[in-house]
Amino acid sequence: MKLKSTLLGLTAAVVALALVSDPLHIIKPRAVSALSTLRSGLLGGSGSPLTSSVEGEAAVLMDADTGKVLFEKQQDSRLYPASTTKIVSAMIALEKGGAKDLITVGDEIRLKTPGESTAGLWEGQRLSLEDLIAAMMLPSGNDAARTVARYIAEKDSGRQLSAEESIDYFAGLMNKKAAAVGAKRSHFTNPHGLHDPKHYTTAGDMALLAREAMKNKVFRGIVDQPRHTVASAGNKQTFVNRNQLLQEGGAYYFKGVNGVKTGFTDEAGYCLVSSADLDGKNLITVVLRSSSGGVYTDTHALLKLAVNKETA
Repeated sequence: MKLKSTLLGLTAAVVALALVSDPLHIIKPRAVSALSTLRSGLLGGSGSPLTSSVEGEAAVLMDADTGKVLFEKQQDSRLYPASTTKIVSAMIALEKGGAKDLITVGDEIRLKTPGESTAGLWEGQRLSLEDLIAAMMLPSGNDAARTVARYIAEKDSGRQLSAEESIDYFAGLMNKKAAAVGAKRSHFTNPHGLHDPKHYTTAGDMALLAREAMKNKVFRGIVDQPRHTVASAGNKQTFVNRNQLLQEGGAYYFKGVNGVKTGFTDEAGYCLVSSADLDGKNLITVVLRSSSGGVYTDTHALLKLAVNKETA
């Protein structure tokens, strides 16, 4: 708090000096520059010690209750979201479908690409929408993402669609939702996050989207689970959450974290969007384009910043 007060005082002094000593046409630029300096000092930027220690290319710490950004590093830089994309897919699915809707896995799972993440679904399998979202969010199943997208696209359009048509239609829903939430620097082309040059976001946008998604009770219940077991046609499947912040006893476990999604592609690097309830503070963190361990150590640093009394 003392640091914040000092920065505010310095900024006020610079602005006042500009007002009394400069012609009118340069007052505004001086004031804007001073306010920009204050923002960098309080929220991040090149002058913040935490900024240099965060490995990720972009990062955000947000108060989930108010939407206020508490820290940012390159929050408006365009980057690839990888499987954190599925946050948007799940949010739309739960808005437009019922959690208990029974869905049949179709030929859309044949669109699988070599080496992609999968939940191990099979054609003809019957699962609820809630279970499919768990299959999409925990083990990051692209097969589940395609099935969810097709179901919602056909439900919303009122007609049957091919696997490819459903992905295009669903992407349109994603982009409409992003715009409605204020995530105006994002564009999505698929429900799973596999690389596409036209599929991009920013750390700031992902924080907005995650904050919106976490308002849904069913969504919160899914992403908070370390594992989720389903039974289908006499077979049991257990989907294990890849988010190591939720795996108690693991090297990166962080008490209070309650979601949300990991991501990785070669082009995106390692990405992680997290939510937490710490000492009564509801928080969202985003780390984009980091390393496999860096997404977790970066997130730890951001969450610790939020509960540090000097920055509260």
